[in-house]
Amino acid sequence: MKNLFGSVVLFHLMGVCSSQFPRPCANSEGLRTKECCPVWEGDGSACGALSGRGFCTEVLVSDEPNGPQYPHTGIDDRERWPLAFFNRTCRCAGNYGGFNCGECRFGYWGGNCAQYRESVRRNIMTMSTAEQQKFISYLNLAKNTINPDYVISTATRAEMGENGENPMFSDINTYDLFVWIHYYVSRDTFLGGPGNVWRDIDFAHESAAFLPWHRVFLLHWENEIRKITGDFNFTIPYWDWRNAQSCEVCTDALMGGRNSLNPNLISPASVFSSWKVICSQPEEYNNREVLCNTTGEGPLLRNPGNHDRNRVPRLPTTADVDFAVGLPEYETGNMDRFANMSFRNVLEGFASPETGQAVPGQSTMHNSLHVFMNGSMSNVQGSANDPIFLLHHAFIDSIFERWLRTHQPLRSSYPQANAPIGHNDGYYMIPFLPLYRNGDYFLSNKVLGYEYAYLLDPGQRFVQEFVTPYLEQAKEIWQWLLGAGILGALIASIFAVLVVFARRRWKRSQRRKRASSYGERQPLLQSSSEEGSSSYQTTL
Repeated sequence: MKNLFGSVVLFHLMGVCSSQFPRPCANSEGLRTKECCPVWEGDGSACGALSGRGFCTEVLVSDEPNGPQYPHTGIDDRERWPLAFFNRTCRCAGNYGGFNCGECRFGYWGGNCAQYRESVRRNIMTMSTAEQQKFISYLNLAKNTINPDYVISTATRAEMGENGENPMFSDINTYDLFVWIHYYVSRDTFLGGPGNVWRDIDFAHESAAFLPWHRVFLLHWENEIRKITGDFNFTIPYWDWRNAQSCEVCTDALMGGRNSLNPNLISPASVFSSWKVICSQPEEYNNREVLCNTTGEGPLLRNPGNHDRNRVPRLPTTADVDFAVGLPEYETGNMDRFANMSFRNVLEGFASPETGQAVPGQSTMHNSLHVFMNGSMSNVQGSANDPIFLLHHAFIDSIFERWLRTHQPLRSSYPQANAPIGHNDGYYMIPFLPLYRNGDYFLSNKVLGYEYAYLLDPGQRFVQEFVTPYLEQAKEIWQWLLGAGILGALIASIFAVLVVFARRRWKRSQRRKRASSYGERQPLLQSSSEEGSSSYQTTL
């Protein structure tokens, strides 16, 4: 993507760690020993070893050769990740996960992580107003909550001293943690001297790891939101942008409308108008030879539709998606942005969704949405600042899932060697801790505990989109409903007793009246003339 838009429109996806360092390891001791095996509080042992959750072990990195796109060795902290920082980390057993094996791996729940549970990501446009507002409130909470488990690095490993005597880490809020990680995984390599960088490098874009890496990113993002909100039913919604003519989610009720006074800003009626972006000035960092830190750099920018029409003449269509899903090869050629007839390259947006051929100077599919937003989303390293990023990438992930289900590829379909640095099967995803290999996530999301509503069959889709949300809401307020039911039953019982009592009194009154009037003559009851009957009188 770096060359995708020159220096203006590169974009990437969010990532999770690289200095998303676990707090217990972000200190001189951790850097000196090169060990990140934190204690699990459940049993007081490193990696929960006493409970059989995991153990501390040597990190073995892949030695498979990389492609020719990056010719350097030993100058970037991200090479052979995570060895520049740690060579011993926790390896979790069974269904356990987390940097200290204190959590469950994706899709599993419970104290012993034995319960599998599948969550459903839904179309944001079919969610109720209350559900949409809850999602937005969670985003804002993440933007204003310091992450309790992770910090970021504000300097390279070399700047922290040979023995870690000068650790340079910083707190960061949960939302910006992922923004920073996305910057870090896609930043240029410092070669020494102001502005002297290697740009043709990206550990999460422009090659095979693009889709698995962002899949793990979204799973981590969901997990962090669940932890800070306590809502373990939370899932990231998606925006189905097929055939869209405009930014349908750019309203004040959703991701923020356009500011009437400045079309590049978000409407003040949206909570996002007050957000400050970070990591949006890559050239400044390159010139100063510094890493992005947590400093706010101005408001969130967005001006959808006012983009370069030569680069993006239209947004993707259903036909574009279907063409991409129909391509049988995941990667081809040099496995980079020039690959032809590659599903990954077409979906990422460096190749045509009509011919499958690479189209330099054009942005299609995934890339086209970033350019279309014409603001923070169009800057590769800072693109995750815009919350639309989440909705967009959730839908990209769903298309990846369609391809996996359609073709059911073998693990060997994923590049084992010679992909650009960071993208081989056995390369650990940067900058995640715990560690994940690219090839391990070249598999269906059903194994990972989630599903997409629009990929379900019609019956399941109806239940998930319309019935389940109301059942979930009912579960959330079941105590109130139970109390209301009991109260209603009590009131009905009292009313019934009063009616019975009143009826008995009325009957007694009628009996007294009949007794007092016994033997009296009653008025004549006359039939109508239409009946043709004679008059008669009746005695009671």
